[in-house]
Amino acid sequence: MNVKITDSTNPKKKLMAIFSSDSKKVKTTHFGQAGADDYTITKDKEQRDRYRNRHKKDLDTNDYKKAGYLSFYILWGDSTSLQENIKNYKKRFNLN
Repeated sequence: MNVKITDSTNPKKKLMAIFSSDSKKVKTTHFGQAGADDYTITKDKEQRDRYRNRHKKDLDTNDYKKAGYLSFYILWGDSTSLQENIKNYKKRFNLN
């Protein structure tokens, strides 16, 4: 499974993930509220921890293609670098 993460075409969202398999699009997920703070912007660990505590229930779906997963690991990931969080997300879920 491959994933490409780019700016969202939805004006209400920050980013979108396009999941594909063997050059066939499988799913597109828009995530992150446009204009809202996230850890890659504020670099505030306490804010990140509060977000993660509020949203850890989003991981109960066990579906890494859902917006809750993408926001949790990419916008509110371990690093303040968006690119680093994307790399870690791909590694965590064995994506290219």
